[in-house]
Amino acid sequence: MDWKIELVAIPVSDVDRAKAFYVDQVGFNADHDHTVSDDLRFVQLTPPGSACSIVLGTGVTDMPPGSQKGVQIVVPNADEARAHLVANNVPASEVDVQDWGRFVYFSDPDGNTWSLQELPAWAPANQQTT
Repeated sequence: MDWKIELVAIPVSDVDRAKAFYVDQVGFNADHDHTVSDDLRFVQLTPPGSACSIVLGTGVTDMPPGSQKGVQIVVPNADEARAHLVANNVPASEVDVQDWGRFVYFSDPDGNTWSLQELPAWAPANQQTT
C-alpha cells in the first residue's frame, strides 16, 4: 500500500503576499484559490514537478504564521535552484555541502523555512527526481 503526502499547510499572515512570493518569486504553480466563506480561503500551490502541494489561506491551519520549519524539497541541482531564487529576489543561503547532499535554505516573508536538497550521487535511484 502506498502512502503519499499530498498537502502541507504553510501558516501565513497575509495570503495574497504569500501567494505572490511562492508563485512569482519561488516559482510554484498556482493550482487553486477558492474563497469558501469569510472564514475560509483555500490556496493550493505546487512546486514544479512535485506530487505534493502546499496550502495556505484563511482558516486552513491553527499554526501561527512563520511556525512551519524545515520543509524540504529535492531539486536536481542546488546551484541552479539557488540561482533561480536569487534572480527572483529571494534571499537564499550559499550552497551547504554535506555528505548526504547539497542544500540551499530560504524562508518566506513570515519566517516559514525551507530546505532545498540536491541528493548525493550515491542516493538510490528511486529517491532521485527528474
